[in-house]
Amino acid sequence: MHRPLLFCTVLILVAGAAWGQSPPAPDQTEQVRILLERVQQLEKRVSELETRQPAAAAPVLTAEGAPAPTVQKPESTDAAAAPGQAHQHEAQVTPAEVHQMETHYPSLQIRGFGELNFSATDQKGTTSPTSGFNLGQLDLHLASALSRKVSYFGEITFNAQPTGYTVEVERNIIRYDYNDYFKLSFGRYHTPIGYWNTAYHHGSWLQTTIARPEMVKFGGTFIPVHFVGFLVEGNIPSGGAGLGYNAGVGNGRGSIISRPGDAGDNNNNRAWVANLYSRPAKLYGLQMGVSVYRDKIKPAPPLASGTDFREWITAAHIVYTKESPEFLAEFANVHHQNVLTNFVTNSQAYYVQVGYRLPWLEKALKPYYRFEHTHMPLSEQVLTNQDLVQSILGVRYDITNYASFKGEYRNTKRFPTDPRVNGVFFQTDFTF
Repeated sequence: MHRPLLFCTVLILVAGAAWGQSPPAPDQTEQVRILLERVQQLEKRVSELETRQPAAAAPVLTAEGAPAPTVQKPESTDAAAAPGQAHQHEAQVTPAEVHQMETHYPSLQIRGFGELNFSATDQKGTTSPTSGFNLGQLDLHLASALSRKVSYFGEITFNAQPTGYTVEVERNIIRYDYNDYFKLSFGRYHTPIGYWNTAYHHGSWLQTTIARPEMVKFGGTFIPVHFVGFLVEGNIPSGGAGLGYNAGVGNGRGSIISRPGDAGDNNNNRAWVANLYSRPAKLYGLQMGVSVYRDKIKPAPPLASGTDFREWITAAHIVYTKESPEFLAEFANVHHQNVLTNFVTNSQAYYVQVGYRLPWLEKALKPYYRFEHTHMPLSEQVLTNQDLVQSILGVRYDITNYASFKGEYRNTKRFPTDPRVNGVFFQTDFTF
C-alpha cells in the first residue's frame, strides 16, 4: 500500500468530516492540530491491520485446471440481522454448482393467453346470438429446448361453444436450427401465406384488433390457415435487403376445407407453399413479401359433389409495424380449376389497417381503422359465398404490459342484397 497516497486520501476524508460534523474550533491553529492527530491515529490503525493480514489463499482449480469462478454471496441470511448491515464476501463456486447453472434439456416453458368478449349488433332475423358475453379462447403456448439446436413448440386452445368446450391442437412443431440460413421443422403450422397468419397467432392480446381479418380468420375457408407437413425457413444473404424465405410440403386442405389433413391427405396429393419477404435494414419495421400455395383438393359433398379442383393461391403484403404509425395491407387471389371441366374461378380478398400509438398516458392508447373486402363470383364451387365489405374503427388501451381493453364499431355488409349490420364489440385480453 502506498503510504503518501493513503495519507492524502485520509486527510481529505477527515477534513470533510470535520468540516461537516465537528463544532467550529477556537481558531485555525487548533483546528489543524486536531486534524493532524486524527490522521496519525488512522495511519497507525492501517499499519496494524496490514501487519495482521494473512497471505492470500491459493486459487481453487477446476478439473480443467482453470481458476474456479467467483460469485458474490451473502455472508448471512439470518432474519435477525440489522437492516442495511448485510455483508458480502467472495466465495468459490464448486464444480457441482457450476453444473447446476448449465442449461438442462428438455427445458419447458409455458405461456398463456385469454380473453373475454362482449358484442351487440342490430342484426335481425338470425338464429345465432348477436349480443352478449363470450369467453372466447384460452390459449397455451408450450416451448421446450431439446438441445442446443433442436426445439419443440406446441399450441393448444380451449374454445367456448354453446354445448361446452372444444380442445384443439393448433400447432405442434419440432424444429432443427442448423444456422440462420437453414431451419427445418416438422408438424402442424400456421400456413405461411401473407403476413398476418404467421405474425399473429392464437391469443388476441398479440394483435392490435379484437378479431383477425376475414380472409385469415380461424375456421375460415378463404385460405388454408393451418398446414401439416415440413417446412424450411431462414435468411438469405442479401446485405441490407434483409431477405428471408419459407418453403414447405404437406397435406394441405382436408375434406372439410376449413381444416388441414391432420390424419392424412384425402386425395394422395401433396400441397406446397413458398414465401419470400424482405426486411430492409435501413427501414426497421418494414416488411414486404409474396407467397404462393399449390394444392389439389377434394371437398366433401355437398360442395362440388366431391369433384377434384386444382388450387393456386397467390398473395402479397406490405407492413410497417413501428406502432407510430402501424400499417398493414395484404391481398390474396384464390384460383380454382375444375379437373373434369377445366372451369376456372378467381376470388379476391384484401384488407388495409392503420393504427397510431398516441404519445399521451404513457403511450397506452392506440386508435386504429381497418377496411376489408372479399369478393367471390357466384360460380365459385369450392368456397361458400363470403362476399364482405367491412369497416372497423376502434381503440386499444394497454392497462398493463400484459393486459388490454379494446373497443370497436363495425359496419358490415355481407351480400349485395343484405342490409348493413352495425355493431359494437368490446374485449379484454391478457397474457400470463
